[in-house]
Amino acid sequence: MKAALNHMTVPHLGYADFLNLASALGCVGVEVRNDIERPLFDGLPPAEARAMAADIGIRLVGLSQVYPFNSWSDEIEAKVRALIATATASGAETISLIPRNDGTGVANGERQANLRISLKAIVPMLRDAGMTALVEPLGFWRSSLRSKAELVEVIETLGAHDCLRIVHDTFHHALAGGGPIYPAQTGIVHISAVVDPALGLAQMEDEHRVLIDPRDRLGNIEQIAELMAAGYDGPVSYECFAPSVHRMVNPLDSLSASFEFIRGRLAARAA
Repeated sequence: MKAALNHMTVPHLGYADFLNLASALGCVGVEVRNDIERPLFDGLPPAEARAMAADIGIRLVGLSQVYPFNSWSDEIEAKVRALIATATASGAETISLIPRNDGTGVANGERQANLRISLKAIVPMLRDAGMTALVEPLGFWRSSLRSKAELVEVIETLGAHDCLRIVHDTFHHALAGGGPIYPAQTGIVHISAVVDPALGLAQMEDEHRVLIDPRDRLGNIEQIAELMAAGYDGPVSYECFAPSVHRMVNPLDSLSASFEFIRGRLAARAA
């Protein structure tokens, strides 16, 4: 398993400390974000941020995010172009596109049309820059893109496998009711657990996403194992939103223990 770390898991850490933590964890790379309460790269020029990561052998596997990418407008177009430019300058391998998640644009027909219009406009920008975009279906009922199948259909219609990939998020996959996985079209896997036994699937929110341990209710081990058995060989990135995770006293020890648990369970399944 090629471990990675999303900055949302440790948003209090500065960019340099974030890179060092990922290195200490043996991660192949990190995902940096423009939606946490600190400037992107702590305000460093993207080229300097690129050099810092390269110096310690950490890839910038992702740069998040444009929201809501599937409500196309001049403003969204400008945000996509800006994020592509920043990703190119920083050496980030991908950008992240997040769908509208406020209960609008969810009607059958409307959501597919909006997705197609947006991605059709974005694909030429990606190709011009040699960039890949990761599109993330969100499993919430209020999401305008819950279905991986609908996303794959649009990618195929546009012939855009070269520049559009899926985010398989174990949390959102569970909330959306599971269904087919698309390992060949998957660009990154996001992992997190929900352990509160009192929550139904429809009640689970980002704030409940914690580290994976034996209490996990989302089937992370099963999802990761299925993807890897089907040929997925990309990053598996920890993305936790729970305040309790953000308050970790020793994130290195906590994350190391969880990664060790995951690898142990995966090895046991493969034995």
